[in-house]
Amino acid sequence: MVLSSSQGAEALANDPISRRDLVIDLADGVKTDAQLTYPAIGDGPFPGVLLIGGSGSVDMNEFMPAVFTGTGEPSRPMLQVAEYLSARGYAVLRYNKRYVGLNGTILNPEMTRMPEVRVFIDDAGKALEVLSGLTEVDSEDITLLGHSEGAIIALRLAIGGANLRNVVLWAAIAEDARKLVFWQVVSQKIKYAEAELDGDQNGLLSVAEMEAKMEGLAMVPVVSPLPPQGAIYSTGDTYDWYPGLDTDGDGYLSIRGELEPLLLQQFELYISSDPESPYYDPWIQSHLELESNLVVIGNVTASILMLQGGGDTQTPPEAGLLLEQRLIEVDHPDHTLITYPGLGHTLSPVEGMLQPMDPVQEYALSDLATWLKDPARKVRNLDSQLQTVEYAMEELQGQLGDLNSELDQQTSELENQVTELQSESNDIQDTVTELERHNLELRSALDSARNMTYIALGVALIAVMSGAVIMFHNRNRS
Repeated sequence: MVLSSSQGAEALANDPISRRDLVIDLADGVKTDAQLTYPAIGDGPFPGVLLIGGSGSVDMNEFMPAVFTGTGEPSRPMLQVAEYLSARGYAVLRYNKRYVGLNGTILNPEMTRMPEVRVFIDDAGKALEVLSGLTEVDSEDITLLGHSEGAIIALRLAIGGANLRNVVLWAAIAEDARKLVFWQVVSQKIKYAEAELDGDQNGLLSVAEMEAKMEGLAMVPVVSPLPPQGAIYSTGDTYDWYPGLDTDGDGYLSIRGELEPLLLQQFELYISSDPESPYYDPWIQSHLELESNLVVIGNVTASILMLQGGGDTQTPPEAGLLLEQRLIEVDHPDHTLITYPGLGHTLSPVEGMLQPMDPVQEYALSDLATWLKDPARKVRNLDSQLQTVEYAMEELQGQLGDLNSELDQQTSELENQVTELQSESNDIQDTVTELERHNLELRSALDSARNMTYIALGVALIAVMSGAVIMFHNRNRS
């Protein structure tokens, strides 16, 4: 799976992290770059962590350009996570999505749409195989950490993963993709329009209100649920609505009368299942076909940590509560939910409903590392594993008892069949004996009849000869 590897640049003085660059074969001639970070001191093997990025053309660092952040500088959340954990004793592997280079560069110009999610699940599985086979990694102590779409992927890899100790779900969804798309495309935009764009709370948006908000979003123009740039345009000296928005021509955009119907139309286009439609997206369709995380998470036996931003506008913050309820329902032995009020999709501060993709907050990273290292949690996990083994032993003993009962029943049935066969054999033997007796009687009768026939023939012959003698004598006398 690993085509090549090389050590990164020589570590700086006092750098607690070592780096190893890898190339992973994703099959079918597709290769991607990856990097392993691990403690600079110690021979290992170290507990392993695989980072699985979110949706879109993201690289191994989840590079976010400055236009997405509130700082004016790019952010790299996955690089933050990798270096934070590696400095604290973990070997962390992260990898570029297929066809993607560093900083989100598209390496395949023919890729106009994202592959289906099953492709990304397979790719993550190959990356997991690579991580498990590295000499720096303890293959019996592996953690999957998935962000956003990566959480969907991580859950599916975790099912049946015997060597997976932990699964970290960062900004995970709970329900099916259709509900998520509706929440993003319709619900969140209506909420944003009513809460933050409609200054006089009259249910109508004016061009002036949108213009004022656009000026306030100069640093982060594309992270609001309803970007003003998509609603108004400059006519030179002023602004006006884009055609098709102000349908009644009154100069205002009614949130419920004009905006909501438009968003509902957009929603139907996004989820179109018609391959002939220009809006048809195989990637979205592949997500719509998946079982919800609420169904899948109940089958995961590894320890689970859920990290949710309370101000997330990309995935519902309430998803963590639903997932936790499901885990309680199935009596999952070791799971933790941490919700961060005021933090968004990348666990960075939000501004109302605006979603800057800033660096991850340090205290969230600390919570992650603390959870992974928590000795009490590990003891609980071991107790749970022991209990699981005991349950398995009881189940096996029950199955053995059932097999013994079934074997006893089959033995009894076989003995009955043998007895029946023996009885039938005795009956057959009696019949044969009777037939032999009848045969002897018939033979005796036949012999008697034959003897009588011989006597009768002898007598008749004598009579005939006597008659012939008499006739001869009488003829001579004449």
